[in-house]
Order: sequence, then C-alpha cells, then structure tokens
Amino acid sequence: MSVSDWVRLALVDPCDQTRDALRDTLLGLDTVWLEAECARYEFFADVVRQAQPDIALVAMDSNSQVALSLIQQLAQEFPQMGILAASSRTDGPFILQTLRSGAREFLTLPVALDELVAALQRVRQQLLPDQANGQPMASGSRVIALIGSRGGIGCTSIGINLGVALAQFPEHNVVFADLDLALGDADVTLDLIPSYTLADVALSVERLDMTLLRRSLVRHSTGLSLLPHPVQLEDAAMIQEEQINRVLGLLRAAFTHVILDLSKGYRQTDLAALRQADVILLITQLELTALRNAVRLLMSLQSLDGLDQRVQVVLNRVGAEHQEITVKKAEETLGRPVFWQIPNDAKAMLASRNLGVPLLQHAPRSKVWQSIQDLARALCGEPVPPEAATVKKPRKGFSLFS
Repeated sequence: MSVSDWVRLALVDPCDQTRDALRDTLLGLDTVWLEAECARYEFFADVVRQAQPDIALVAMDSNSQVALSLIQQLAQEFPQMGILAASSRTDGPFILQTLRSGAREFLTLPVALDELVAALQRVRQQLLPDQANGQPMASGSRVIALIGSRGGIGCTSIGINLGVALAQFPEHNVVFADLDLALGDADVTLDLIPSYTLADVALSVERLDMTLLRRSLVRHSTGLSLLPHPVQLEDAAMIQEEQINRVLGLLRAAFTHVILDLSKGYRQTDLAALRQADVILLITQLELTALRNAVRLLMSLQSLDGLDQRVQVVLNRVGAEHQEITVKKAEETLGRPVFWQIPNDAKAMLASRNLGVPLLQHAPRSKVWQSIQDLARALCGEPVPPEAATVKKPRKGFSLFS
C-alpha cells in the first residue's frame, strides 16, 4: 500500500456506544489511520490542533446544535481539513444546515461501510489531489532521507541531531527510522535499549496498527522517536521492499517529520525509501573519494525516476585540517550547488556519539549544533541568514581537482 492510500482521521462522539462502533469500523479500514478520538465536543478543537488530521469525523446525535457549532468552528479554523458529519437524523433541512456549516459529507448512522469508504475517498480527492495522482504528500508530513557517499561520513550523527533539532518545534512530531538494516547504530548513538525493532513492525505488517507501531518506537528525552534497526541479521535479510513501503506509509501518517538513515549497500529497501522521500540529503566531504562517489550516486539517482531532483548536497566536516579541495571545486565536480556546510568539530561529535547524548544535551553552544539547528529551520522553510549555510575556512588549500 502506498502513502497516497492513507488518511489520518480524528473522531468525536460523546456517546460511548456509537463511538465504539465507529472506531471499530474505522480500524477495519486499511486506508484509515485513526489518529485521535474524543468524547467531548468542547475538547475536540484542541485535539485537532494537536493531532492535525486530514479528516475529522463528527458524530452529531448527542447534541446536534453543539455539534453544528463545532463543525462551523472547525471549518473556519482548519480550512485544509475535511469534515465528515454523521447522524441518525435524515431530514433534509438538518442535512442542508450541516453541509452549510462546513461539513463536506453527511453520513447516516449507523454508517454503512461502503458509504463510509466512498465518502472518505471523495473528501481525500478534494483535499489531497497530489495523493490522488500518486505523488508524495504535499503537506502534513515530510520524509527526509540521508545517504552518504561513503561509510563513516556522518549520516547517522547528522540525521539524529537533525531529528532532535526538528523535534524542538512545538508543532513537530519527529521519528528517526534506522534503515541500515544490518549495521545500524542509531540506538547506541542515543543510548537507548529498544524492546522492539523495525523487524517486529515490518514482519508483522499484515496486522500492523497504531498500537503495534507505537509499541515498537522508543522515545528519547529530547522528544525524538526512534524505530531501531533489526537486532538479528537474519531478520534484516527478511525485510522486503513492500514491507518498507507499508511501514513508511504508517510513519508518514503518524508523524510530521520522518528521518530515514539508509545503508551504504543501497538495497531494494533503500531504493524504496528514497522513492518515498520528499528531500534526499546527500552527505559528503571535501575529499576526493567522497566527492567521486557522490557524483556516482547522483548519476544513479537521475536514472531512478529523476530522484536526483530531490537531492540537496550537504558537506560535512568543513574546515577540517588538510582539506585541499575547495567548496567551489566541489560544486564544479558535482555539477550543482552545495546546499549546506556543516563545520568540523570532531571533538564534540565524537564525544556526543561515545556518550550516547545528542549535541543539544552535550554541546548546545557548539558551532556544529548551531549549524544543524539552522539546517532544520531551512528544511522547514524558515528564513535563515545566508551565512548560516556556509563555513568560513581559515585558509584556502591547493585543489586536487585543478
């Protein structure tokens, strides 16, 4: 199932009996992620602000006038969200009043399954035309994949600290998925001991729901959630492309930002993840081998449905000793501008990894943490000073490419 098949839905119904029936019906639909449910009309707007669902389902029978006022409030405050109304009343004036208040569809209780599915499909096509065309979501969630031009280049460290930086925004809900299935180490980097891993999720994909997904995540004290790599190598070998697609679809439905750390082997599972990404951060360095491999990766991504158009080049460890290749020469070699430069701070980064503590907690005043914070802001579309994306080098070296 692709990401475009999913909608995130929040439900409000003060009546326990009908709410339970609606919940059971919704949980039986493969296309619905029940993000939140509420038993009080007066609290539902706050629930929507926090959950930010694609669709709100308002059961109206407990108090139709209060429900009408709620629908009107939701329509005004959340114009990009679809509203479904449900009631046992079938009189024309009431239905018309409900639709005029802002509901896009009116369902009769008890809801028939085929009518519910059809209504969800119509609302989804109205609100999310990109999904109907099979494209990644334009809003509501953002998938950021990190790929490295060689091993040890800093993808995991950058990805984790980027996730931590994004998680500091109050409106963000961020997960880091360790897709280096065989040799990932994000759990060690964050000093977390997971009870479940990606294997538990992917290999149980046929019965995967919100409960199983959330049970498989580990939450760090910074607010970042982690989906760890499989513990057993044989489990890693069993995970297939379709399972990764399903898991990423679920993560995208549940989180505002999904950070993907891929392996250096570029298996089919890695390619599946890249196709789901909105942004691909290609991490490289001012070093001959790393830049040559970066060129090879860009050429390969170009042949994969033009994925190179989603790539942003990030130079890591800029300003390290003995760097003789300039940023300008690197850009000439890559055939594209460098999007971001992260300064070298080997001492802070190494200590952070060895201690299992992200930079926010270990070195919050370091230049490397400030740079990653600014990178997070830039990826969110927030204005950052132009100089934030660059690193001042103390001297210019001789270029190996000249």
